[in-house]
Amino acid sequence: MTDPVAGDPHTTAVRSTTERVVPAPVAPVAAVVTGANRGIGLEVCRQLAVLGATVFLSARDAAKGAAAAHELAAEGLDVRFVALDVADPASVAAAAEAVAGQVEGLDVLVNNAGGNFDFMHTVLGSDVDLVAGIVDANCFGAMRCVNAFLSLLRAGAHPRIINVTSEAGSFSALQGLPYQQDHLAGYAVAKAAQNAYTVKLAGALAGTGILVNAISPGFVATQPGAEKMGARPIPEGAASIVWAATLPDDGPSGGFFRDGEPLTF
Repeated sequence: MTDPVAGDPHTTAVRSTTERVVPAPVAPVAAVVTGANRGIGLEVCRQLAVLGATVFLSARDAAKGAAAAHELAAEGLDVRFVALDVADPASVAAAAEAVAGQVEGLDVLVNNAGGNFDFMHTVLGSDVDLVAGIVDANCFGAMRCVNAFLSLLRAGAHPRIINVTSEAGSFSALQGLPYQQDHLAGYAVAKAAQNAYTVKLAGALAGTGILVNAISPGFVATQPGAEKMGARPIPEGAASIVWAATLPDDGPSGGFFRDGEPLTF
């Protein structure tokens, strides 16, 4: 991504995204986290709730999502389940309506749902329907959620949108697009699209007080045996996302970060 042009009214959307940011965090009041019945999403819910937020833990699988929310509520945290399938517009709309019936505004939307790390899926001869599904889950799903929850975010005290992404969609990272050879036909393209959407959305919301950032949690031990391969613990990956959720009002927007450190698109 090129540097913003001086004098461009949209440069506020991407300012300070190339420098280390150590914010004085704000405490969110209400948050929605998608794809949160396990792994990073579940831990993000926990960390936000520990900060005092009312957290709506959402998941496509109602039984698993409700069980995960119950687990956190048993810890004394205000975590509530809401069914949400990011691939289903009706489900997204119903989830937004359910949340609107319980809170007046939303401070945090974490678009965490997605995944499908198709490492062995090659670009040449790729299954286009499979790629379309991966892009839908990772990028279009986030778009649906933003559209559905935007009015609640506008009513929030310190609204933040976090798109959980990956350096697999970067044009310059060592594990990014130019270095994957013929692998990750769907996932890498989906994350590149999600990163592009982050920049466009930040520009569209410049001056509204809604900060939008793409966050890579890094290689996180969400699968058995991953730590032996060098994966970081789940709480560390989740903390990177919570950092963006608690940015001060003058924090960066339109950037790509891991652990508060800027990454290149």
